[in-house]
Amino acid sequence: MKKCLIIADFLSDENRKMINTTAEQLGYSAFFYDDYHQSADGDIADAEILYTADYRAVQKAQKLKWCHTPYAGVDKLISTGVFDSGDVILTNSSGAYGRAISEYIIMAALMLMKQMPEYRKITDERGWVQDLPSRSISGSRIAVIGTGDIGRNAAKRFKALSAETVIGFSRSGRQADHFDHTYSLDAFEDNVRDIDVLVMCVPGTPETDKLLSAERISCLPEKAFLINVGRGTTVDQDALIEALNEGRIAGAMLDVVMPEPLPADHPLWTARNCIVTPHIAGDMSLPYTVDRTVEFFCENLKIYAEGGQMLHRVEISAGY
Repeated sequence: MKKCLIIADFLSDENRKMINTTAEQLGYSAFFYDDYHQSADGDIADAEILYTADYRAVQKAQKLKWCHTPYAGVDKLISTGVFDSGDVILTNSSGAYGRAISEYIIMAALMLMKQMPEYRKITDERGWVQDLPSRSISGSRIAVIGTGDIGRNAAKRFKALSAETVIGFSRSGRQADHFDHTYSLDAFEDNVRDIDVLVMCVPGTPETDKLLSAERISCLPEKAFLINVGRGTTVDQDALIEALNEGRIAGAMLDVVMPEPLPADHPLWTARNCIVTPHIAGDMSLPYTVDRTVEFFCENLKIYAEGGQMLHRVEISAGY
């Protein structure tokens, strides 16, 4: 019996039915667990295929040939070493999160531009102030580091709200849909001196560690807001806190930080005009996101059974 093991607590009945039906048609038996626990070890050890983001399950899958993670980020899975030899395939759900995370990005930009953190403080004290200065996405200049699915979706929405210019930065600098211009990161300093918002949506890899360094932060204008939805490791947090508290940038909204969870006494909590959310921009609360990850998995299951080229395959050396 060929075994396919699914470890996820966010699947709907329809999601489970879709996976079950696809697996049975291809000669696999699907087993479902809401989360990892030791009682599942027997099934995990025999599983040829895993749908999970749990690195512990991956480490215990002795017969594993392919793992699909419902998330886009794969750093924890790669760190297990299971995929280093190339004998075990890893695919992810990159492409499922553009809608949810780009909506978070737009929300974050508007919250910062409309001074929602300050108004919240005022109303918490039952105050009634109406004259804080406000800014608009319309006519603004946006920069996005990362021109993949999330970056492109964000650029599309900024343009729909009449942003003057949306530029993108990537390793290659190749043109990407919905961006007015795209550049390699070598051109960062020359193109961010007058931006209103900088969005970070890059994965956590050795190459992207502190990608937004103290030096790059110093290139940003005082009016700039930072939004990070990629990984906390991609920003020099100490330099960011210093820039915020000294008023060298206008504010930040961070859905990803280091470490996670953020300790209660961490200085990010009290940094000037900084909003922290607990890594929820692309979580599984949006049914569309879950449906897409399941569709990706079932599509790849058919390809895997036929011995074809897998979609969304992770390049282990690159980290995404």
